[in-house]
Amino acid sequence: MSPTTAKTPDVSRRSERSRKAILRASMELVGDVGYPKLTIEAIAARAGVGKQTIYRWWPSKAAVLLDAFTEVVHDDDYQGGLPDTGDIEADLKTVLRATADEFSDAAFEAPYRALAVASAADAALAEQFVARLQEPGLEVYVRRLRAGQEAGQIDPGLDLGLAVEMLLGPFQQRWLTRSGPLTHEFTDRLVEMALRSFAPRG
Repeated sequence: MSPTTAKTPDVSRRSERSRKAILRASMELVGDVGYPKLTIEAIAARAGVGKQTIYRWWPSKAAVLLDAFTEVVHDDDYQGGLPDTGDIEADLKTVLRATADEFSDAAFEAPYRALAVASAADAALAEQFVARLQEPGLEVYVRRLRAGQEAGQIDPGLDLGLAVEMLLGPFQQRWLTRSGPLTHEFTDRLVEMALRSFAPRG
């Protein structure tokens, strides 16, 4: 093949391949070795790239992991919102049961816990963690409770943002501190107690 007919390498495709390999490697490694032992060098080695390639796109291992995890859990899951069968108690129980299963899965739990712990010591990372992971997740609950208000199942004067924090706070606390198992019985009771306090007054 002559130089004039040779194909020009697609740099953007190669870069996207490398980016995905880096994100995948960071998720695999944090599960294998834990966040404290996760290094840029190890991510680069597993992804088959030079560490300078990683530093060109991300300032730290936490930033790599945040992008990786965001891609796993993001947009499509949030765009559809929570199920709305008309039975808000059943819908919330279904979602929180699934969430408990997910948070108990090592493949999900390891990177999310790593990000939560790292964010506690890094204000800039915490801001990104909240904006990109926590807030979109909370917003789908707010939308479902708002639909419950419109259906007359939730007090019309309820502060929906605060209500979602009341519903999910005990779940997050139990998971973060490992103070108890995330069982379906626990999540069902959580939904039942929360909805009693969210019900229309008198």
